[in-house]
Amino acid sequence: MRELEGKTALVTGSVRGIGFAVAKALAEAGARIAVHGIAGEVEVFEACEALKAAGAPQAEFFEGDLRQPERIAALMDAVAAWGGADILVNNAGIQHTSGLAEMDPATWDQIIAVNLSAAFHTMQAALPEMAARGYGRVINIASVHGLVASKNKAPYVAAKHGLVGLSKVAALEYATAGDKAKGAVTVNCIAPGWTETLLIEPQIEARAEAHGGDRDAGVADLLSEKQPSLRMSDPAEIGALALWLCNPLAHNVTGATIPIDGGWTAQ
Repeated sequence: MRELEGKTALVTGSVRGIGFAVAKALAEAGARIAVHGIAGEVEVFEACEALKAAGAPQAEFFEGDLRQPERIAALMDAVAAWGGADILVNNAGIQHTSGLAEMDPATWDQIIAVNLSAAFHTMQAALPEMAARGYGRVINIASVHGLVASKNKAPYVAAKHGLVGLSKVAALEYATAGDKAKGAVTVNCIAPGWTETLLIEPQIEARAEAHGGDRDAGVADLLSEKQPSLRMSDPAEIGALALWLCNPLAHNVTGATIPIDGGWTAQ
């Protein structure tokens, strides 16, 4: 089905990983995709071409350093000039593992900026326009760490908890925008557990090293600690849920944080 024909989606961090998978799911449903991320020209070109091949009428790259509010403002202005975002997916994120006492303050500031503050700035720009159109979707890619904590991830956990809280506030403020027929305006979070992305590769490598370089053993060790299903998620699974949340039928799903975590947060 092409249920997103005529809609435009901005997906931050969409050149690869979860962001690309979400963008592809929306492209397959007919949405134009505003691509964003940190990548070289070849990777950007390949991502845009892949999204057009998947079904996007257009896929164009938009620059914007999410650590800097003025660059985010320029990004949102550029997307607005392109037609504006009916769908905003805040996916871009960074992480660094270190004990609280050893955490570099500059690293803290950057993780909070990219994983939390950037979503505030993009939502502040996009939501009023969504309300004016009567349809809008904000999907914030949080994490299980928006619901529970882990050691050595203080800024990441703080940012993701903050993202969940920010999303609830926005959901309440825009709950009456639009109507059922148009699809209304909703704000939700998706909270992935262990998912096959480059973001967790350093943690897999550390576990593999403890098992003589055996990557499969490292993955198994990582999963056994937190994820009861003992299965990694694929980014396409997050994309499928994001697509469903964009359907007008999901007009009353707002302020929710939906885990895809193999039972991690059920414990």
